Amino acid sequence: MQSLASIDNWPVPTAAAAVVRADGSVVGRHGPGDHVFALASVTKPLAAYAVLLAFEEGAVELDEPAGPEGATVRHLLAHTSGLAFDEHRATSAPGTRRLYSNAGFEVLGEHVAKVTGIPFAEYLHQGVLEPLGMRATRLEGERSPAKDAVSTVDDLMRFAAELQAPRLLDPRTVAEAMSVVHPGLSGVLPGYGHQKPNDWGLGFEIRDGKSPHWTGADSSPRTFGHFGQSGTFLWVDPDAGAACVALTDRAFGPWAVEAWPPFTDAVLAELRG
Repeated sequence: MQSLASIDNWPVPTAAAAVVRADGSVVGRHGPGDHVFALASVTKPLAAYAVLLAFEEGAVELDEPAGPEGATVRHLLAHTSGLAFDEHRATSAPGTRRLYSNAGFEVLGEHVAKVTGIPFAEYLHQGVLEPLGMRATRLEGERSPAKDAVSTVDDLMRFAAELQAPRLLDPRTVAEAMSVVHPGLSGVLPGYGHQKPNDWGLGFEIRDGKSPHWTGADSSPRTFGHFGQSGTFLWVDPDAGAACVALTDRAFGPWAVEAWPPFTDAVLAELRG
């Protein structure tokens, strides 16, 4: 895909991008597929998938208590537990505000480790990464399941294909994860300001009608995914029938706000054409 070559113009030391269909077929790839990048918050979709696996295995229930008083696993996945961004303290009642929270995903990791008896990083590896053949992806030791995984474009293409045609999870579980939890809640989308509503599913941000946004103007409202402060993103656009992964080694900032939306629109235009 010619649109992917535009990453060569991004002001970053290293970048790689790819587009993949649900059947795993690679529509296009540009840049080093095996270069290991820090994912930052693109770690969260991987962690969420492991939590959903724990749900399907019967280790957890989505509505069981977890985190601050009154909160559940579902609240933590949807950033509605009331936990602060990077502190393990509640700042609002569960289900009342969309407070994006790294702490919430750290509590999720602790909760799954406690009920399964398996360290969360190992649970993620055994349940998600290894079955998908994501050999370069890792979350080591006690690192945060909110932001500390590393991966490659080649590995994340496998995960992006899984999100479109689930093999590890029941498709109904994945469909629920991509549906809005607590519709209508407003909140701050990091890097893009206050959004009303600020829609999220279970660990995945939902595009809906947000503006400004890191995806494209032509992205469908059903687009879901995540971006990271290390200059990384993964989106799946069900209407386009494809997913896109882009990884860099420069921190998110004005360069990404400027570069990412037209890049996505060019990818979508090439898919259509």
